[in-house]
Amino acid sequence: MSVRTLYLMRHGAPVLCGRMLGKTDCDVTPEGIAACRVQAEGLAVTHIIASDLQRASRCGAAVAVDLGRSPTIDPRWRELDFGAWDGLESSAIDGEALGRFWNDPDANPPPDGERWSTLVARVGAAIDALPAEPALVVTHGGAMRAALHVLCGFSQPQLWAFDLPYASVLALRLWDGRNGQIMGLWP
Repeated sequence: MSVRTLYLMRHGAPVLCGRMLGKTDCDVTPEGIAACRVQAEGLAVTHIIASDLQRASRCGAAVAVDLGRSPTIDPRWRELDFGAWDGLESSAIDGEALGRFWNDPDANPPPDGERWSTLVARVGAAIDALPAEPALVVTHGGAMRAALHVLCGFSQPQLWAFDLPYASVLALRLWDGRNGQIMGLWP
């Protein structure tokens, strides 16, 4: 049985904080990059993978420099595409539609947006492509929750119970690919 460690890090605070940021490719604040660098100190990883969106890729690049690694960019680790809601503040979205989405994001995706099951499949494929050595993935809150669903079998309501602030790190121990156990979560 092969065992490996996977660290999932949420990117640092974006410049457009408080919005539905999926495919919107906004930058990350300098403080957000610094927070990610602090969180990654001492992580024993051989690979650093980041979403291609700059709020994650810039954090991944900074962490990679600190850890003496070269980052790999993988767009499968992107956030859920919020479609017509992308870039909007929650208050600008119909409350009933938003509530339906949060209650069942697969049955009620944002207009012209991505279904939850599509995100789960995309992240599952990215997990299957991970190296066998310890890795850090710098990604987004939705992709982290999708990974928890794939690796640990958490249900949709359970996934929303996880508080994943910017620059938080989730440590998982994986057995034989997709059987996971949470080792820790720190903000």
